Amino acid sequence: MEAALTEIEVTRGEGAMVLGLPHTGTFVPSDILDGFNDTGRALADTDWHIDRLYRGLIPGLTTVRTPVHRYVIDVNRDPDGQSLYPGQNTTGLCPVTDFDGVPIYAEGHEPDAAETQRRLETYHRPYHAALRAEVDRVRAKHGFAILYDCHSIRSEIPFLFEGTLPDFNIGTDSGKTCAPDLAGGVEAICRAGTGYTTVVNGRFKGGWTTRHYGEPENGVHAIQMELAQSTYMHESPPWAWDNPKAQGLRKTLTQILEMLSDWRPQ
Repeated sequence: MEAALTEIEVTRGEGAMVLGLPHTGTFVPSDILDGFNDTGRALADTDWHIDRLYRGLIPGLTTVRTPVHRYVIDVNRDPDGQSLYPGQNTTGLCPVTDFDGVPIYAEGHEPDAAETQRRLETYHRPYHAALRAEVDRVRAKHGFAILYDCHSIRSEIPFLFEGTLPDFNIGTDSGKTCAPDLAGGVEAICRAGTGYTTVVNGRFKGGWTTRHYGEPENGVHAIQMELAQSTYMHESPPWAWDNPKAQGLRKTLTQILEMLSDWRPQ
């Protein structure tokens, strides 16, 4: 049962775009779950409903998703454990706290170096092997690939950032991971969306996935979209989907994906 639940889920499309879904999974193997405290078991820092939010927006998309929760191992972190945001509060490769800085393990049950390495080999590397295979496949077919990494987070988390997060947080590692007109097109659509706020390379500049794969000079353009969860859901348990908000947001996301699907390198 557990082996099946940890398999990477790949849906292949014929277009040039690959959607990464690294943080929608809620599966935690029983041996790891046994070491969690009540905070860890709550799984609060899931990218709730993100797979549902993007599902069916446009045809031809390839998606790569892990069903394993980020508390097991964060597949959007550097496998060497290097911080993505030096000097700022963040969570690591195998998180030991939630986004509020509260421990998620019962005392003495935190993963050691050997356990971290085991999780890296079991869960992190297979996700990226699948993601790399799909990026390479669509690049071979079209001459380029767009990796769009799908994320969401609560709009207010004082441990991670001050104030309220903008609705659309576009990350390109300060312009390094994709062509300028591609990022500019996404930004223009976001800013045109009625009632939404937008920032480019603000608190979230793109995680390890965006930074690792984004090589526009080699035909791979990567962009991270971090959505404030207040744009489509309720930000407290049971983390319910807000259909009127979500349907409005899906219209803007459809415009983004249509633009990216039509985009071609200059």
